Amino acid sequence: MFGKTFPLFKVFGVRVQADLSWLIIVLLVTWSLAVGVFPAQYKDLPPAVYWAMGAAASFGLFGSIVLHELAHSVVALRRGIPMRRITLFIFGGVAEMGEEPKTPLDEFLVAIAGPIMSVLIAGACLVFSIAGSALQLPAQVTGVVWYLGMINAIVVIFNIVPAFPLDGGRVLRSILWRWRGDLTWATKITASLGSSFGMFLIFIGVFGFITGNPVGGIWQLLIGLFLRNASAMSYQHVLVKNALRGETVVRFMRPEVVTVSSHVTVAELVEDYIYTLHHKLFLVTDGTDWSGV
Repeated sequence: MFGKTFPLFKVFGVRVQADLSWLIIVLLVTWSLAVGVFPAQYKDLPPAVYWAMGAAASFGLFGSIVLHELAHSVVALRRGIPMRRITLFIFGGVAEMGEEPKTPLDEFLVAIAGPIMSVLIAGACLVFSIAGSALQLPAQVTGVVWYLGMINAIVVIFNIVPAFPLDGGRVLRSILWRWRGDLTWATKITASLGSSFGMFLIFIGVFGFITGNPVGGIWQLLIGLFLRNASAMSYQHVLVKNALRGETVVRFMRPEVVTVSSHVTVAELVEDYIYTLHHKLFLVTDGTDWSGV
């Protein structure tokens, strides 16, 4: 799912890392805030102040995303679900569990924890910003905090859309799972909603691109493509897991073992063994014992 990553820190035993695409979005968010958003809202400030506000807001945004994913992780750990890592990437962040929740309640509690954290962050930031304005705190401070409050509110609204793999989709999956007792069916329904929502974003993105909003259109298009791909992969994962449940390796093994002498040349191996027998593995022997594979 991710390319090159690098570690950031560890908290509550959960490793937080970042994909290289995260650096791109940090720079883009900082730039767009410093040259566009903040100068339009807060006039006549020095350029250096706008850049400082942009950087603070950008890192505050991704700090909020880490807290959102940590909420998922902490609840998962308390429910006995191992956590692999939290990864920041171009579209936000994802908490990677070591295994899927075993019950609908586990799924519900883990899924809802993230949006609750974002609601708390949004509320705290908006209250602080309003109180700060009343107390005449510098606009540089209240402006950044107000932005963080609004962006977290937007994250909540987007995340609670009942489309898998968004948090709202996971909440809906837990409800359907509890209702029918069938995780595969619940995943199929919510993954279909995720795919449909992805197509909707793609359509909106294309429309925005051709009607004069190329940047916003491209972002919506990319997010839509990501959601469609993620929802399809999630459903396929459940199908494969169910298909292999209870199976043992004896069913899939090849009982016939072909040995190859260590003195056979590579050309002979290809011609006489690989092309003829179509095996992927051969035991290499020295005449009395096996030497390798």
